[in-house]
Amino acid sequence: MTTETTATRMASTRPRGANGDESSTVEMVQAAAREVRSALEGASRSVPDVARASRAAVDDLVHAIEAGSDERVSAGVTLSLGVAIGMLIGGAPRLLIVLALAPVAVMGLALADRQATRARTTS
Repeated sequence: MTTETTATRMASTRPRGANGDESSTVEMVQAAAREVRSALEGASRSVPDVARASRAAVDDLVHAIEAGSDERVSAGVTLSLGVAIGMLIGGAPRLLIVLALAPVAVMGLALADRQATRARTTS
């Protein structure tokens, strides 16, 4: 009786494919690997385009910050800092909080550069 129970347990825990043989399981794993490989190849082909577009967007952002008035840049710093603090209090993931603080750093450096330039010209 115990040998029948043991044999039944071993047979039921063995992985099987859709039709009960192990070759179909291997085929399913290989098909999944092919799909993952093709998805990664597609993503790797689009990386240069994404990098170019994001670099252009960052350049436009920096030019907009430099061309904006002090009040606008200060408002942007305040808004971005408020969003980051709200996310911190709300329990957002740290990566998102750091991403929310990135505009604060860019705009803060622009403001500091403007103030340093004004201090040099008035001295």
